[in-house]
Parts: sequence; structure tokens; C-alpha cells
Amino acid sequence: MRTRTLALATASGAALLAAGSLTQVAPSGSPSTSPYAAPAAAWNAHPGVVRLAPVAHTARLSDDGPSDGADSTAGGIKEGSVSAADLLAKVSSCSQISNGKYRTDEETSATVPVCGKNGAVFWKADMDIDCDGQITTACNADTDPWFQDDTAFHTSGGKPLSAEKLPYVVVPSSSSIWNYGSAGIKGGGVVAVIYGGKVEYAVVGDTGPGKIIGEASYATAKALGIDPDPETGGAESGVTYILFKNSVVSPIENHAAAVTAGDALAKQFLLNN
Repeated sequence: MRTRTLALATASGAALLAAGSLTQVAPSGSPSTSPYAAPAAAWNAHPGVVRLAPVAHTARLSDDGPSDGADSTAGGIKEGSVSAADLLAKVSSCSQISNGKYRTDEETSATVPVCGKNGAVFWKADMDIDCDGQITTACNADTDPWFQDDTAFHTSGGKPLSAEKLPYVVVPSSSSIWNYGSAGIKGGGVVAVIYGGKVEYAVVGDTGPGKIIGEASYATAKALGIDPDPETGGAESGVTYILFKNSVVSPIENHAAAVTAGDALAKQFLLNN
């Protein structure tokens, strides 16, 4: 397990968009007939712009995440309609956009590049477990030797995120290797995390060391069937992270909105690549 030294950042309120479903933009100006085309998509004249429209919440939310003990599926919402196989088929090769490569842990060599696609960036790595943020039963200084009671991005109520409740992904702090902000990746941005034939939609919720990649919250791991123990759990390899550019879920803690937006963004990703 890595020794984590977080570089905290602040999400810009001006960058936040209304959470919900995506309005797809057709590069040719007309709707696609693909089975993955977003239903009732409204086409506009600004290619590449991600627009999120309000959706109904299916679970009562607090600024801590799903309330009343709700799990990461936010009241039983299925994690989208796009298959893991279809997404993985679009990221079988890498057009490297990072200036170098990342290590997956302190003791490993740098082998993981950040790759670019139309509307997204991705990497394939391991999954270390981030339990930082709000103190909960599963995530605290007793369960996690590297625990820190803050996250780079905060809830709508100004609190750190809850790693136990909210599926989120950790991005490397900006460095000479790669600057996530310059690539269109924002705090609260939508991420498709793929492992073992499953897709889990998450948000960009924290930043990590500048030279290490491959980390997600306790809730993300649990949803994918990965051991979420912050000290002994995680996955050694086989995890794919697809981060959708210029997308933001607001409030960041609304997992239901992340799922809705993620499914639409994934459909558009398949159409555009």
C-alpha cells in the first residue's frame, strides 16, 4: 500500500453545472441511429459541450452522500446501460497525452501513461483504497494507517467527501507529468471505473501524489467487488478509469446524478470513438 501525501485543491464553484442527464452533441449536426444514442437528445450548434439537465433524485441525500444507510447504488439505480466490454473495446490502444508515465505504488516502476480519446482521458492501473474524508465506521485513523480527514473536493455543504458512502476516484496532483485541469478534468467530473466486467460511475473526488496513479474510494471498490479494506484491500491490476472531459456533477455527493450523467456520457463516448 502506498504512502499517500495528498495535495489538496479547491473546486471552482463557477465550473459547476446542473447535475443530471447529458444533452448529446452530434458532430455532424444530426442524431445518430446507434443503439447507444441518448434518447430524446437535443442537438445544438456547439460541438463538444457537455450539458447536464436536472434529474429526479431517487434517494434522499444529505451533503454526506446517500442517507438512511443507502449504498453506493443510490436507492437501487442500475449503474447504466453501457457494457464494460463496449467501453473497453474503445480503450484497447493508447494515444499517450501525459509527458511521462506513473507508478502504481511507491516501490514500482513508472509504467502507466495517461491516454487521450475524443471527450475523455483514461488509464489502466491498479486500485488502491482511499478512505480519506469524513470519519465513518469503515474509514478512520484506526482502520486506515494513512487516513486524512479531508479530501481535495468538498460536498455542497462544505464537508470533506465520505469515502465509505460515495464512489469517487483519486487523480494525481498536477505535475510535470500531467496536469488534469489542463486536460479538462474537474473536481466532480464523471468517471467510468471498469473492473471484472462491471462498470461503476464515480466522480473525481480527491487528488493524490504527483507520480502515482490508480486509487479510488472505499465505496467504489465495494461496488466493483474489490476488497475495500484501506490497509489490505484493493486490486493489483485490471482496473480501467475513463474520465469524461468538462463534466461536473453538482452536488458532487449525488451519486444518482453521477450514474445518470455517466450513462449518457458513456453512450456519447462510444459514438465519438
